[in-house]
Amino acid sequence: MKMAFQSLVLIALLCYVTSCSQLRRGKASSEPKELTEKVSDTVRIANDSIAYEIIIIDPGFSRWINSVARSRGYYSQGYLERRNAIFVNHWNMRVMDTRYNRDLYLMRIDYDPQTDYGYEVNYLLYNYFLFFQRQYDQQLGPFLPRLQ
Repeated sequence: MKMAFQSLVLIALLCYVTSCSQLRRGKASSEPKELTEKVSDTVRIANDSIAYEIIIIDPGFSRWINSVARSRGYYSQGYLERRNAIFVNHWNMRVMDTRYNRDLYLMRIDYDPQTDYGYEVNYLLYNYFLFFQRQYDQQLGPFLPRLQ
């Protein structure tokens, strides 16, 4: 139940994307044990120029992003945007489908592929989706959640 509550908080905060007053658009065995430990952390992504904010709270994500994820600049922004559009689409379908764990998929993510969120947001969101898939043994989309 603690994991379900943490996922609930994560999803609620992940989906908290705002623009002024309107909404904007299992663990992997290859990761070291210390990356999968339950350590509370928070990652805040914000861009004042288009006034949005995403807050990700999930145990181990900060450590994972700093030690396992590919470095910033490894992927192009276009690549990240295309993958995020696919991940968000599958995420939102699972929110509506009761066959999936309601503790993992609580709220829709309002992500507009036509909006330029910038590199940092797309990088962190993409890496969160990789982390989520590996951490909770999920597959969002047609490809395996691996570091490519």
